[in-house]
Amino acid sequence: MNDKHENQPEQDKQPADPGQQKAKALNPLQVIGSVLAAGLGIQSSKNRERDFKQGRIWVFVAAGIIFTLLFIGTVFTVVQLVLKGSGN
Repeated sequence: MNDKHENQPEQDKQPADPGQQKAKALNPLQVIGSVLAAGLGIQSSKNRERDFKQGRIWVFVAAGIIFTLLFIGTVFTVVQLVLKGSGN
């Protein structure tokens, strides 16, 4: 008996464990995108897993601190502008 799956090309077959593939380092735009998405609470589980497998912890810590400082600075500036506009 012939099985239909025997004639499939080799390129359709993927390794059983994707973690065995060589991990590429994340580029700066991927790090920034991941930090922004995580900071806003919209990070996908696929990207989060990619970050944990390919990223370096200190890059994300530094980017997270910078994002947090920029976020606080932006909120502070907006509040100050609104207060000045209201006459207080």
